[in-house]
Amino acid sequence: MNSENPVVKKSFQFAVRIIRCYQHLCQSKKEFVLSKQLLRSGTSIGANIREAQEAQSKKDFLSKMGIALKEASETCYWLELLMVTDYLTSDEGKSLYSDSVELRKMLSSIVKSTKEKI
Repeated sequence: MNSENPVVKKSFQFAVRIIRCYQHLCQSKKEFVLSKQLLRSGTSIGANIREAQEAQSKKDFLSKMGIALKEASETCYWLELLMVTDYLTSDEGKSLYSDSVELRKMLSSIVKSTKEKI
């Protein structure tokens, strides 16, 4: 793992938290549908960032980072639903939601600056 790159590190740590949240939702709340969507989008962020690190061109890099940005946005959506429906408490959800928003901001900045360079 490229621990020197903040977005790589943050997305990996976020994925670990999403996996633990998924486990909690399945075991404690017996919720399987929304939590699976959260798991997919929340772990996809880091996977796409990792793929972008090996991009073949700036356009390929931009594409992968753009997908990661979309996945971060989708993750916010699932977290919002899980909080509104009381599957996640406000405390549980807000921390994850805050991290997801931070990742969105980081990715948005990366996408914007990469577009300017192309």
